[in-house]
Amino acid sequence: MTNDVHAATTAADTFPRQYARTLRYTVGQPRSFAVAPDGARVVFLRSDTSRAGGGARANLLWTLDPATGAEAVAADPLALLGGGDEDLSPAERARRERSREGSAGIVGYALDSAAELAAFALSGRLFVADLVGGGARELPAGGPLLDPRPSPDGRWIAYPTTGGALRLIAADGSGDRALAEPEAAGVTWGQAEFIAQEEMNRDRGYWWSPGGDALLVARADDTPVQRWWIADPANPQAVPAEVAYPAAGTANAEVTLWLLGLDGSRTEVVWDRAAHPYLGRVHWSAGGPPLLLVQARDQRSQLLLTVDPVTGATSELLTERDAAWLELFTGAPAWTPDGRLLRISDEPGHRALFAGEAKLTDDTLHLRAVLAVEAEQVLCLASAGEGAEDQTPGLQGLYAVPLDGSGPRLLHRGAALDAVRGGEVTVLSSAALDRPGRRAEVLRGAERLAVIASHAETPVLTTRPQFRLAGERRIPAAVVLPTGYDRERDGLLPVLMDPYGGPGAALVTQAHNAFLTSQWFADQGFAVVVADGRGTPGRSPAWEKSIAFDFAGVTLDDQVEALHALAEEFPLDLARVAIRGWSYGGYLSALAVLRRPDVFHAAVAGAPVTDWQLYDTHYTERYLGHPSERPEVYQANSLIADAPKLERPLMIVHGLADDNVVAAHTLRLSSALLAAGRPHTVLPLSGVTHMTPQEQVAENLLLLQVDFLRSALGL
Repeated sequence: MTNDVHAATTAADTFPRQYARTLRYTVGQPRSFAVAPDGARVVFLRSDTSRAGGGARANLLWTLDPATGAEAVAADPLALLGGGDEDLSPAERARRERSREGSAGIVGYALDSAAELAAFALSGRLFVADLVGGGARELPAGGPLLDPRPSPDGRWIAYPTTGGALRLIAADGSGDRALAEPEAAGVTWGQAEFIAQEEMNRDRGYWWSPGGDALLVARADDTPVQRWWIADPANPQAVPAEVAYPAAGTANAEVTLWLLGLDGSRTEVVWDRAAHPYLGRVHWSAGGPPLLLVQARDQRSQLLLTVDPVTGATSELLTERDAAWLELFTGAPAWTPDGRLLRISDEPGHRALFAGEAKLTDDTLHLRAVLAVEAEQVLCLASAGEGAEDQTPGLQGLYAVPLDGSGPRLLHRGAALDAVRGGEVTVLSSAALDRPGRRAEVLRGAERLAVIASHAETPVLTTRPQFRLAGERRIPAAVVLPTGYDRERDGLLPVLMDPYGGPGAALVTQAHNAFLTSQWFADQGFAVVVADGRGTPGRSPAWEKSIAFDFAGVTLDDQVEALHALAEEFPLDLARVAIRGWSYGGYLSALAVLRRPDVFHAAVAGAPVTDWQLYDTHYTERYLGHPSERPEVYQANSLIADAPKLERPLMIVHGLADDNVVAAHTLRLSSALLAAGRPHTVLPLSGVTHMTPQEQVAENLLLLQVDFLRSALGL
């Protein structure tokens, strides 16, 4: 079966209902790909949309034979759990919240080095699947557990428990034992701490040695971290949830790293943790000794260290410094097969790939991630650097970068690209403007061997964004007009700015589904503008780092510049401008009506950060510094003191169970607005986290927002 999108809509479907039911059109879409090193099989997850109710969201583990295109189920959670529902521990729920995981069933898996054995958790229990001979079975492991990982040789499975231990069991189910157990409450072995999961894009806490005889294991002690209590006001009988939350300026968890041998040996890895407390990246491959990237708390210096696997002593390979901050990257640092250090580093106008001292890319490419390191080349994602002639917004490139320095070769250009590789087989996942969803192609060189079937629903509407580089700063932007709009007939349109606008996320991408919500708002009678101003990733280091110590001024100025520049070409009514956003976009939306009421006439702020001293250490201090050292920066970027300035309609939406941007942000702003006598609307969402995954909530939020904006703008 090679169709890309399976239509399962009904005549009664509306976009808000369909969008909510399908988890933003991800249900039925293949994901989490892996390829065997000999290219003999592709492994992936995909839910079975033919099942009723919540079962349609449960991912199965699949394999595909590249030679024939035939798919086979390797593990079915419904069968493995005997038809019962999943029972998730609080630790697993928190882990999924950190990774923004809204699906069910098998949400992650790990493979041995030959991709013959897969290990995964279901309801806190350990399962393995034989990807060659077939069959899946449960192993009698202690639990509840999470994140099991086979040794490279497939003989052992290591797994952390929710109680904080790291345990080991043989692949045949024998010999289950503890490798490390917590010495006190608050200690975990083999789990990534909150700040690593939420902000460092490090969701692992242990790494196997290439020989499968030892592990590098993180020990995290969150005893020093302050405790917050998140209650459910709708259910006052419920005990509030205790959360160890490292807010800006407060203590982080103490993270150490240990070498644990399967023979019971234990050796601490030693580095200057006082100067560089953040464990950012760990890499252990056959190309060299264990490799660590550790950062200073202010993230303006970092060390690349090698580890002696016998003594635990570390040796410094490289020190990097930056006046603003240093980024963490996917896939790097790493070793090349010939033993050179592979890294991504900032250069003027771009980010470059280095192998040892050799610079492998120039200013025509801005490196984003390393996807695979092969014998003679590296597979990378990159966008256009400042030296590139084509600066078309919203596109990325998949490149093969030879290790001999002969120059990168473009393999594919598109949107939302990702790829995995094994032998000569590549799975390329991409999105495009002319088709909904994502397409996962199995390739050998340029030859397409198969397309992995997607059963995601076809959206009930079609997006039509128009892309521009707006204003003097050439801000990447997209404009979405109502379906069937005619300028002579319909005239100027009220404007809805729909940004994220901050670091870490770019919304202007040439992908159909990226603009579905914007198109729906446009079809309610708005011209929708999405602008990626300074601070958003993918342009250049200077573009991203120009927001250092100034969220409010820089990001708001760029929204205004993009709006006014686009109004010279598009039918934008500058007398009726609204703005909406979530998380940082919620902060930006509230900021807009508070500080620029001359430009913005209404706002919907979802889960906004209103006081940056309430947000976490690694993110906030990276951009604004430490609050005790730069209190004026925190004051200048807070919304609380601006409350008396409100003169435009503002709706604030917040999930009361949010443990990322806690509801205190909204409550403090609302209290300040009330004290200043400024009318506003607060929509509290009981039991809702930062993701708002509940169908009814997600659907009704869209409907309530459009009603509020119409009323606020007098439509």
